[in-house]
Amino acid sequence: MSDFISIVKERRSANKFIPNIEIPNEDLNDMFNTVKFAPSAFNLQHSHYIVVKDPTVKDAVYNAAYKQYKVQSASAVIVVLGSLDAYQDVAKINEGFLQLGVFSKQEYDMTVESVTQFYQERGEGFMRDEAIRNASLSAQLFMLAAKEKGWDTCPMIGFDPEMLTQALNIPANYVPVLLVALGKEDTEKRRPRGYRKPVGEFVSFDKF
Repeated sequence: MSDFISIVKERRSANKFIPNIEIPNEDLNDMFNTVKFAPSAFNLQHSHYIVVKDPTVKDAVYNAAYKQYKVQSASAVIVVLGSLDAYQDVAKINEGFLQLGVFSKQEYDMTVESVTQFYQERGEGFMRDEAIRNASLSAQLFMLAAKEKGWDTCPMIGFDPEMLTQALNIPANYVPVLLVALGKEDTEKRRPRGYRKPVGEFVSFDKF
């Protein structure tokens, strides 16, 4: 499977995984090396991933995810986090442009100031929305990258954020956005793909 359309159409949410299949760290590293090219506002790269493979840790995630079996049977559970204060990295992220001469010192300082002001003026609610927006963009690319490597995924929003935060020692400046169960799908009882709206039902031009 190599072309984009095939990957998109073949990717689907796996409701059941084949247990006891090990996923190599090499495959995971390949996926994340693709994911790092995901778009993010001002290139702030809000996302952070926790890869859970250890059975004891996975059991804690299983409890936080309301004991959904797919967490136990998956080869790994990927916890997708969004940074609430990603804008604070704007200076570090753009420092390379300054060193290479792409930015003058004035352009660099203006970029740092404008991005910082943009987030601070809009407040905590906006920062949370941004964390979720940008981490979601990244997570979608992760699922496509996984499919390209021959792995199956299921995005999950059914979990207790506080339990998950405690179990994984997630810092207060990160919001848990979703879980992605990752493994080899058990297709024995796979349901048909759900109804997809025709384009005319969800696309408008110029106005709603």
